[in-house]
Amino acid sequence: MIKPIVAIVGRPNVGKSTLFNRIVGERISIVEDKPSITRDRIYGDAEWLGRPFILVDTGGIELDTENTIKEQMRYQAEIAIDEAEVILFVVDVRTGLTNMDRDVANFLRQSNKPVILAVNKAENYKQAEMDKYDFYELGFGEPYLISAQHGQQTGDLLDQVIDHFPDLEEDPYDDQTTKISVIGRPNVGKSSLVNMILGEERVIVSDIAGTTRDAIDTPFTHQDNNYVIIDTAGMRRKGKIGRGVEKYSVIRSLRAVDRSDVVLMVIDASEGITDQDKKIAGYAHEEGKGIIIVVNKWDLVEKNNNTMNHYIEEIRYQAGFLNYAPVTFVSALTGQRVLEVLDIVDYVSEQHSRRVKTNLLNSVIEDAVAMFQPPSDKHGKRLKIFYVTQPKVNPPLFVLFVNDAKLMHFSYKRYLENQIRKAFGFEGSPIKLITRER
Repeated sequence: MIKPIVAIVGRPNVGKSTLFNRIVGERISIVEDKPSITRDRIYGDAEWLGRPFILVDTGGIELDTENTIKEQMRYQAEIAIDEAEVILFVVDVRTGLTNMDRDVANFLRQSNKPVILAVNKAENYKQAEMDKYDFYELGFGEPYLISAQHGQQTGDLLDQVIDHFPDLEEDPYDDQTTKISVIGRPNVGKSSLVNMILGEERVIVSDIAGTTRDAIDTPFTHQDNNYVIIDTAGMRRKGKIGRGVEKYSVIRSLRAVDRSDVVLMVIDASEGITDQDKKIAGYAHEEGKGIIIVVNKWDLVEKNNNTMNHYIEEIRYQAGFLNYAPVTFVSALTGQRVLEVLDIVDYVSEQHSRRVKTNLLNSVIEDAVAMFQPPSDKHGKRLKIFYVTQPKVNPPLFVLFVNDAKLMHFSYKRYLENQIRKAFGFEGSPIKLITRER
């Protein structure tokens, strides 16, 4: 399912990050009473009345600035606005309407997107009711008084947000088609890899970061198997790309990940895995997608007998949460091992949809418990696991029925996951364990 994107925008220091944290339900954005703290787009999963969506926090928009960092923040906000279905425009009732608010409003009007005006810091509701009428001047209809800090009226605001969501889209591809998204930072060779897999130049290949402008779906068949490859875009920006702004568009990649079964995380062999790579791979992991790490430009690396093993060790160290993901080394330029990628996709797809018989599963868990005793609380009450079932695949989900869910420590859950993997594989696929009291 493709999740709608909601972008929170506004001038600096109006409480955008506080609202973001309130809606997402955890402290992801940095919150500090200084302008320009949120310098990059931050995204998080949110849900309201059963409608999941991606919420994007942006740095404050300052249109008249030659400051490089502020310029980059504005470009980042432009990307978020460009991708969003709905825009939450946040202003500050205490400060009142400013010329900068007016400038941002004019900027937002050019997007032709639904804009909902959130008048923040309205803890003194009676006074705010009197002051809110100034904000009608911005031309976005009813201003919604909220207090992001205390959560007041944020529910009414979210009601308006989801009213603007498009209808849920049907997946145009059948269950027999494996959907592959190709993600990674600019210039790591995503388009070259796609072209080599397809055997023809379907997408533009260039040494300039951000050449691919839109996500491109390409259905194809290989050895009687059906696939669609989703090549994620670089950045879409009018004019030339500013220094430091060629960061690959995380938001567009999130869309591609949502639509895919298996994710190819392409990294540059000369640079290794970066924080940006880990962010988007982390999203794919949380969404339960199959993941393959594709190390491209391997032909450019000086090698000895241990180079490959050392490289894998470094990836495992840098991104421990991806320990289950297979790593393959390719050259999209020469074609070295490129078609093997599809064999790995097939294998990961099979692992992702694997179902284990209940009696075998319970036998493995019983052995695991016998080897390593479950945790207990300070009063001596010990966790008991009565039985385990697997109700879902894609990704595999296991439900452990226990005497007291609070006794399940995350480290013991990780131990059980490792035992399940040891017994049944699930290579390339995240698996989810949840506990329920019988």
